Amino acid sequence: MLFFIGQRLLQSVLVMLTVALIAFAMFRYVGDPIVSMVGQDTTEAQRAELRERLGLNDPFVVQYARFVRDAAQGNFGISYRQRQPVSDLIEQRLPATLELSFVSALMALAFGIPMGIYTALRRHGALSRAFMALSLAGISLPTFLIGILLILVFSVQLRWLPSFGRGEVIAIGGWTTGLLTRSGLAALILPAITLALFQMTLIMRLVRAEMLEILRSDFIKFARARGLPERLINFRHALKNTMVPVITITGLQLGSIIAFAIITETVFQWPGMGLLFIQAISTVDIPVMAAYLVLIAFFFVVINLIVDILYVVVDPRLRVQSK
Repeated sequence: MLFFIGQRLLQSVLVMLTVALIAFAMFRYVGDPIVSMVGQDTTEAQRAELRERLGLNDPFVVQYARFVRDAAQGNFGISYRQRQPVSDLIEQRLPATLELSFVSALMALAFGIPMGIYTALRRHGALSRAFMALSLAGISLPTFLIGILLILVFSVQLRWLPSFGRGEVIAIGGWTTGLLTRSGLAALILPAITLALFQMTLIMRLVRAEMLEILRSDFIKFARARGLPERLINFRHALKNTMVPVITITGLQLGSIIAFAIITETVFQWPGMGLLFIQAISTVDIPVMAAYLVLIAFFFVVINLIVDILYVVVDPRLRVQSK
């Protein structure tokens, strides 16, 4: 088990070094940072002095090693547009993105797994057909269109929920949250539903397909022949064997929720990292773009590492192989 975790940690470090190389190449070769940091009246001597002070004249390997060292410490330089440390900007925006992603993931799991189980066990029922129709709409409609439709119905016509912003937030240490205020919860509902709908339908369809396949397997038939109760067969034997592919997709989709919250944050003007990244692209703010790339890769690596460990916990065959 420890060897398996150590092997995955080594692979994670290699992935992060590769992503850091890509981010550094973008930071180093997309435009001249000196041009973005100084004005038109700056002399060539001042530009050369600033270039030397920032270490831009050092060899590529030295600059890359410095970038990796600074990134490991959370230092990504100064934003060209806002003239602030990128780490401060991320610290301000990260709570909003993680809060939205966490609530969306919980919604997707809390509704997707039970709906998938129900549609597998009662696949000819009217409610199961309604769930399948909802899942088809959730997969087919683009995220921005779902967000706009929700704003049109619940914000413009019914006036029940706000259409943009995060509402009132409370600072707890260095973390800000809107989960403890009424306006914060109201502002979170529409973007969370928008972000969770696709993931929920995907999880529901995956659980349903895996559950149907497991229920047709020989060991389930043998369990029925032994006279075991249907509830025990469905929720102990079938559901447990369904969880391995579900854990895979859920882990990947959780990373996708964090990475691709950009569209939802743009539609609802949610003050998170996705909106910051869109603004950085429009102004070619390379330090912010590089920091976003490295941070999202870090989230994916951590989530995949947790998924690999859950594999070993859920599947006894993997525990034997790891030994």
